[in-house]
Amino acid sequence: MRELSWPVRLLLVNQFGVNTGFYLLVPYLAGHLTQDLGLSAAVTGVVLGVRNLSQQGLFLIGGSASDRLGARRVIIAGCALRAVGFGLFAFGVTLPLLLAAAVLSGLAGALFNPAVRAYIAVAAPDKARAFALFNVYAQAGALCGPVLGGVLLLVGFRAAAVAAAVIFVVLTVAQACVLPAREVTPSGSSVLGDWRRCLADRRFLAFTLSLSGMYALQNQLYLVLPLAAERATGTAGSVALLFLVSTVATLALQVRITTWLGSAVSRDRAMAWGLAVMGAGFLVPALLPGIVPVLVAALALALGLMMAQPFVYERIGAFGGDALTGTYFGVFYLVSGIVAAASTALIGWAGTAGFVVCAAIGLACAAAVLTLERRTAVPA
Repeated sequence: MRELSWPVRLLLVNQFGVNTGFYLLVPYLAGHLTQDLGLSAAVTGVVLGVRNLSQQGLFLIGGSASDRLGARRVIIAGCALRAVGFGLFAFGVTLPLLLAAAVLSGLAGALFNPAVRAYIAVAAPDKARAFALFNVYAQAGALCGPVLGGVLLLVGFRAAAVAAAVIFVVLTVAQACVLPAREVTPSGSSVLGDWRRCLADRRFLAFTLSLSGMYALQNQLYLVLPLAAERATGTAGSVALLFLVSTVATLALQVRITTWLGSAVSRDRAMAWGLAVMGAGFLVPALLPGIVPVLVAALALALGLMMAQPFVYERIGAFGGDALTGTYFGVFYLVSGIVAAASTALIGWAGTAGFVVCAAIGLACAAAVLTLERRTAVPA
């Protein structure tokens, strides 16, 4: 931490708070909607789907806003909107209010997610190590949030939702008071012109498609691996082991792995190796029964992400430059979200062969990244 500037340190702590507040509430939201408010499973699915669509579908808007207005303003706006959205979840009992809460909390993520990464990509000298620490703080928040939420649920869902909203209020004030603004570099074009420039960048689109498998496989921590853990043990409680393995590994190894890879191999090979490890991990439960192979796959997934993700973020910043970093992050997230959704549907349809599909995605994307390296299709 001492090697980083204090604005970047603040954003790392901010990400810890963001994930703490998010995971304090969202994992328990479906139960609140169905059990406390008596909504049907279909209506609950609509509310949760609207939240996810508002975030995934508007990443490009958030990225462009970061480039045009400055990342600081967009980060502050995103935290403030998340506070309002979670506050509505705390007190909203009608469907219109719940939908408004879903839209606002989703839009908030679409604003501050690309903006925070764009700020770090420009402000941090050692970008890969900064993003490695960013992942550590994010994982720590994802670990603390559900625990704190589970305790507050003993009082009631409203207490958990209010606590989550208060966390985002504190984050909003902290960014407004302490985070310095950075000079906005004009792109020399309109917003639509920026989008056209980004979408016409064939090198970047090839890179994005090659790395989109990273998010497709990461999403299986919420689908294929939990289902396999439940089948292996006969209890839903075993799912917690997956997240425990992933989180502990990230906290212990992320910075070490990034430091070693940064000096030992090229960025492209680090990303390719990460994708290959993620994909290969799914072959273990495909070939062997029991909970241990599933935990091995979860560990391989975490290790692969640690190997690839910091360098992916670093590379996106290199593509975008100071003027369009946010836009490039927005497009990357948008395309990756679409690919992840389609891949998850395919993996779910494959049933027991889903592990093989996951392995194929990881290995194919690793080969694609190595192909790009040989063609020198990415910026230094």
